[in-house]
Amino acid sequence: MTLNLVNYEKQARASVRAFWGNRETARQKQIDAGKADKGERASVTAGKNMDGFIDLVIKLVEANGLKNATIQTSKRVLTLPGFFRPTKLWDLLILNSGRLVAAFEFKSQVGPSFGNNFNNRTEEAIGTAHDFWTAYRERAFGDSPRPFVGWLMLVEDSPGSRRPVKDASPNFAIPHEFQLSSYAERYKLLCEKLVLENLYTTATVLLSPRTAVKTGKYSEMSEKTGLQTLVTTFAAHIAAEAARR
Repeated sequence: MTLNLVNYEKQARASVRAFWGNRETARQKQIDAGKADKGERASVTAGKNMDGFIDLVIKLVEANGLKNATIQTSKRVLTLPGFFRPTKLWDLLILNSGRLVAAFEFKSQVGPSFGNNFNNRTEEAIGTAHDFWTAYRERAFGDSPRPFVGWLMLVEDSPGSRRPVKDASPNFAIPHEFQLSSYAERYKLLCEKLVLENLYTTATVLLSPRTAVKTGKYSEMSEKTGLQTLVTTFAAHIAAEAARR
């Protein structure tokens, strides 16, 4: 069957507008209440900033033949068993006839503290995937065929994320691809390596400036780590699961 990509670019722009708009609404709400968090935290505590991208994935499921899938977005049903820990809370789970079809993580990073947050996100992404696939090997999810595991990161497009970064490693050389790379480039490299090592089916990084609250503007670092790769690969996975019936 022909894959239906649900006009994903338009959907993505709407998701970006919602991301920045929700952050500003949450920040202003806390200010009005007289209890705003420090720094950027005031903009993220609402927890709904990436919901537009979740809606995009749901539309892809419905448009590619899996209309009766169980799509889980409520926090109380988003846990999966782990191997190194009892459970892991995901952002979106898709099941069909009791089989785990897909699991998604949606992340974002807004400046100014790109350095520490990048390292934390990297460790989190690798650890989550390793735990997941070890649990899968141990049949924690029953007899499900290999699920789709997606990771999407939205990064603020700013001088801080685009500026070359100097690192120090006094004992051994830093890998050449990381030398004087920006945090935007490092997210691209992270995504490429996560897929290369079979930790995620697709890993995507999008860049967007704060001014995109009006335009929904976003950009990509490479074809491999772009949104089209995620959308087409996922749509094909859903179509295959639908045909399995």
